[in-house]
Amino acid sequence: MRGRRNLWATAATLTAVAVVTVACGGGGSGDDGTSGGSGAEDGGGKPVPGGSVRYAVEAENPGGWCLPEAQLDIAGIQVARTVYDTLTIPNEQGEYVGMLAESYEASPDQTTFTFHLRPGVKFHDGTTLDSTVVKNNLDAYRGTYPARSPLLFAISLKNIADVTAPDPMTVVVTTTTPWPALPAYMYGSGRMGMMAQAQLDDPATCDTKLIGTGPFKLKEWKINDHFTAEKNRDYWMKDGDGAQLPYLEEITYQPIPDSNSRYTALSAGDVDMEHDSAAQTIQQIRDAAEAGTLNLVTTDKYTDVYYELINQSKPPFDNITARKALALSLDADAYNEVRNLGLFTMASGPFAPGAVGYLEDAGMPTYDLAEAKKMVTQYEQETGQPLEFTMASTNDAETKKDVQYLQQLAEKAGMKVTTKDIEQASLIDTALGGDFQVIVNWRNHPGGDPDEQYIWWHSEAPTNFNRIKDPEVDRLLDSGRVETDPAKRKTIYEDLNRRFAERVDNVWLSWVDWNIASNPNVFGVYGPDNPDGSKPFPGLANGHSVAGLWVASS
Repeated sequence: MRGRRNLWATAATLTAVAVVTVACGGGGSGDDGTSGGSGAEDGGGKPVPGGSVRYAVEAENPGGWCLPEAQLDIAGIQVARTVYDTLTIPNEQGEYVGMLAESYEASPDQTTFTFHLRPGVKFHDGTTLDSTVVKNNLDAYRGTYPARSPLLFAISLKNIADVTAPDPMTVVVTTTTPWPALPAYMYGSGRMGMMAQAQLDDPATCDTKLIGTGPFKLKEWKINDHFTAEKNRDYWMKDGDGAQLPYLEEITYQPIPDSNSRYTALSAGDVDMEHDSAAQTIQQIRDAAEAGTLNLVTTDKYTDVYYELINQSKPPFDNITARKALALSLDADAYNEVRNLGLFTMASGPFAPGAVGYLEDAGMPTYDLAEAKKMVTQYEQETGQPLEFTMASTNDAETKKDVQYLQQLAEKAGMKVTTKDIEQASLIDTALGGDFQVIVNWRNHPGGDPDEQYIWWHSEAPTNFNRIKDPEVDRLLDSGRVETDPAKRKTIYEDLNRRFAERVDNVWLSWVDWNIASNPNVFGVYGPDNPDGSKPFPGLANGHSVAGLWVASS
């Protein structure tokens, strides 16, 4: 899935929540929602209002944006953040501060969270944001609101015991165990936006009639062509100089799945900006940025990871010897130079730089062809069977080249490898059904807070695609979820990282390097500052705010 959709984007059973690092309390700004910044942090001078932007994204979201049930990849999240606001939002330190919740506090035992809503916020249909509609939204996400039928959210929010609205501007969330990550889940990587009551209760067109509180409101959506949103003139947020946000009059998203085609469209002026994570295109983008013909914002912090997803429920990878052989056959340096043009950093585990649990060296087996051949021989002696398997992937041209390269490395060590193409739309269903041995270029685990990985790795989770059944992995996940001491949490997830390396649960490839390229007159990718004056979160794996985007006059 190189440069394409991440794993939770496609299946009808997935609507993932990604979360980052956790704060136990959040600050608030004044009642007017004034932001501390001007949106000019990436150059261009003082922002000016007006203009429009056409933004090329890597995929369409045909299922729409009935958020509790929606299947959102990075492109879908980007649109969601355009129309909807969340209760909390991460800052540059990965701490969660107030967004629609002006502030919040947690009980000392981290089981009761009180959110104080920002006054004066209106939905696009003119209705007021209050505790009743927020409670109904949260109940919809966790599967207790009759009008909605969530999928993955019902699993990921299972630890919520109750949601109450003691007064019109206060919402209280109680959890079954201490859950310091709860404020991060209220952001949900931008997926947990608040919908107006009319959309929430819409039985037929909740997915297409979008009503949020965000900086833009839906104007027109033509599937596989464009999604256009116009300025919300009643938006509650201002910049640090008191100017009304958003700056733009209009923003249009255009789905262009092929990364080369997105870059071509940007270079030709057919679009004004695009996001990308494909090495071959990124090199062109960076060359253009160095020449001054494009603006570029790029980061591999708080990002997701490409890897070889291993099914441990069937031969040969139910045997750790086979998993070690595969890991030892990966010549990471050569792979990175040939397939990533040396642009990416090869991953050491699932937790990216900046995230809790990150280790520069978690102890994964590293390239050793002689040792890989020994493991192949050992596997054959242990099982009486040859070490053979199928590598599956999407039929994207660049991904198939990755598979061919990895196939050659494994065969060099004595393994027999066949390949199989799977349609993008069927890939997640294949993983859910366990009908695979290895899937190449699986992309997952964005953000920073490790608790969100609980649903991907715990033995009782239906989304444990690896079929990991390890009591120690479960123990560490359970311990990390309830631990309130940040230092102890860090140790727990570092131990989990090492446990994955010891067990060789997956073969990690590279961190995903996200790039937002734009024409030279487009600015404000990271702006504005958060409502409490803190700087925006630096990760781009889950999109970015568009309230601060602006266009300089030519």
